[in-house]
Amino acid sequence: MSNSYNSRDLRHKSVFGALSEGENVTFSILLPRSFSCSGASFVVRKDFGNAQRIDLFWNGITQSGNEEWWTTDYSFPSPGLYFYHFEYQIPFGTGKIYMKNSGLGEYSPSGTEWQQTVYNSDLKTPDWIKNAIMYQIFPDRFFNSGKKKENVPEDRIIHESPDEPIIWNFEERKIQNNDYFGGDLDGIIEKLPYLSSLSVTAIYLNPIFEAHSNHRYNTADFMKIDPLLGNEKTLRRLCKKASEYGIRIILDGVFSHIGSDSVYFNKEKRYGEGGAYNDLNSPYRPWFTFTRDGKYNCWWNIKTLPEANETDPSYLEFILGENGVVQKWLDCGISGWRLDVADELPDLFLDNLYSSVKRKAPDCIIIGEVWEDASNKISYGARRHYLLGNQLDSVMNYPLAEAMLRFMRDGIAEELMESIVSICENYPRQILNSLMNHIGTHDTARIITRLTNSEIEKKPRSLQAKYKISPEEYEAGKAYLKVITVLQYMLPGFPCIYYGDEAGLSGGSDPFNRACFPWGREDSELTEHYRLLGRLRSSLPCLKDGAFVPISAMLGCIAFVRESKEANCSIIVIINRNSHQIDYYLPERYKYSEELLTNTPCGEFVNVPKIGAAVVKAKYLD
Repeated sequence: MSNSYNSRDLRHKSVFGALSEGENVTFSILLPRSFSCSGASFVVRKDFGNAQRIDLFWNGITQSGNEEWWTTDYSFPSPGLYFYHFEYQIPFGTGKIYMKNSGLGEYSPSGTEWQQTVYNSDLKTPDWIKNAIMYQIFPDRFFNSGKKKENVPEDRIIHESPDEPIIWNFEERKIQNNDYFGGDLDGIIEKLPYLSSLSVTAIYLNPIFEAHSNHRYNTADFMKIDPLLGNEKTLRRLCKKASEYGIRIILDGVFSHIGSDSVYFNKEKRYGEGGAYNDLNSPYRPWFTFTRDGKYNCWWNIKTLPEANETDPSYLEFILGENGVVQKWLDCGISGWRLDVADELPDLFLDNLYSSVKRKAPDCIIIGEVWEDASNKISYGARRHYLLGNQLDSVMNYPLAEAMLRFMRDGIAEELMESIVSICENYPRQILNSLMNHIGTHDTARIITRLTNSEIEKKPRSLQAKYKISPEEYEAGKAYLKVITVLQYMLPGFPCIYYGDEAGLSGGSDPFNRACFPWGREDSELTEHYRLLGRLRSSLPCLKDGAFVPISAMLGCIAFVRESKEANCSIIVIINRNSHQIDYYLPERYKYSEELLTNTPCGEFVNVPKIGAAVVKAKYLD
C-alpha cells in the first residue's frame, strides 16, 4: 500500500517546504478504495488557534485501481506557524492521518501534526550573505599587532606571551576572566591577507565594546571600543581595509544584559558615584529591575550581568534610536549584527531593531543566536517568529552542527539526512540560504576535540585544564574534520570558521576553547584544506542559492545534489563515514567528469576514500 501522505512529495503537497502568505498549494492524500471513503477533510489550525476543516474532493484512482486521490487547493491567509492533519469518512466512522516521521503519514486516531511555516510575502535577506564564507574571531586571542595600548585599566592581567596558560577559576561562579593576551583590531587588519587566502568574505567579531573581562559580554560602555582593542578610528580603518579585500565586518550585539561594572549600572563605582545601582534617580535606573531588598534581576543568576529591561522606552531609544548604539556603529562601516541570546530578547525589541537597521542599511545582515529549530522555537511561554520576516535574516545553525557531529561520531546517515531535510522543509528559502553554518564557536569545545572525545564537555574544568589531545586523537580528529567541513561548505547556508580551527587548535569548553591562534605553528595541511574548500565554494554558484536534493543516506554514506538551473551549475556530494573506501555509482550527468577535491577524473563510479568525501560537477543539466 502506498503512503497516504508525504509532505516532501510534490504529488501530495505541490510546493515543498515553507510557503509565502497567500501562496496557493495543493494538498492530496491517497486512500485505499477498500476504505469505501465517502468524504475527506484537510484540518488546519494556526498556532494556538481553532481548527478549520476544508473539504477534499475526489480526484481519480491510481493506475492499479486500488487507491484513490482526495485533493484540495488552499492558501494560508497570513504569516505564522500552522499545523495540519487529515480526516476521512468511512462506513464505521472517521479515520485520521497524522505524521509518523520524515514527513510520512500514518493512519492513527491521534498523533503529531505536520508543521507549515508561512512567511511574509516581502521576506528577503541580503544577497551577499548567501555565498559568504565567515570567519569568527575572539579578538583578544587572534593577533596582537604590538601597537601601544592606551588608557588600559590597571586591574587587567596582561600575558607576556601567547603560550602562557589561560587563567581560570570557576569556584562560586566568581569568574573574573581578567587575563588578556592583547589581540587587537590592528592585528586583524594585519592578517587580512591571510583571511583573504581562505576566501573569507565576512568577519564576525565577538564583543569589542569596552568591558572588564576578556570575553567582553559584560558591556561597560556601548559607545566605546575597548582600549586593548583600539578605538573608533581603528574600527573604521578595519572596515575600510577589509572592504578592499571584499570582506565585511559583523559585530556581536549583547543587548539582553549589561555588565555590573559599567557606566550604566556601576556597582563597583569604577565610573564615579552614579549609575543605576547607586542612584535611585539615575537615568539608567529604569533599564534594570530591582527588588525591595536591594537585589536585582540578573542573567542566569550571574551577579555581574544584570538583565536589561529591553522594552523600556529609554533603553530602546539608547540602543535603537537615531543617535543610538546600533546606528553609531553602522556609521563606522559595519555590515551586520549577530544578536547574543536572541531568544531572550522580546519580539518588540527584535522588531524595532530590524526596522532600525534596515532603515539605515537595507543590506545589513541580522543573525540571531538560537540553539534550537528556529522555525518553531518557544521561549518564555511565547512562540517566536524569527523567520517569518521583519525580525531576523539568519540564525546560527546549531541543529545542523550537532547533527553533523553525531554523524561523524556514529555514522548513522539516515539521521543526518533527516535533520538536513527537516531544516530545508521548515525554514523559508531566503532564510535557509542565509543560515550561519558553524561547527564550533566560543560556546563549544573545539571541533577537533569534540570529534574524538565526546565526553570532554561533561568533565570538570579542572580535568579539562589538564587535557591535552594525543597525537593519535589529533590525526583521527583531523580526518573527521576534513569530512565535516565538506558538508559545512556544501550545504544550504554559508560556512563559518571559528578562528584557529583551520590551524588545528584543540581544547575543551570555555575558556579552553579560546586559546591564542598558533601563528607559526599552524597545521599547514589542514589550512590548505580550508583554502581548497574556499576556492570551491567561490567557484560553484549552485552553492549560493541552489536547490538541495537528497539522493541517498544509508550504510554510513550520504549523498546529495546542489543545483541551480539559473546558474547552469550542479554538483553531487558524497560523504563516506566508513573506515573503508567505497565506489559510488554516479547518476548519468555526473559520469566521466572530474572529482573536484582531488582534481581526478571519474568514470561511471567515483572513488570515495575511507572517512572521506567526493564532489563531482555535472557535465550538463537535464
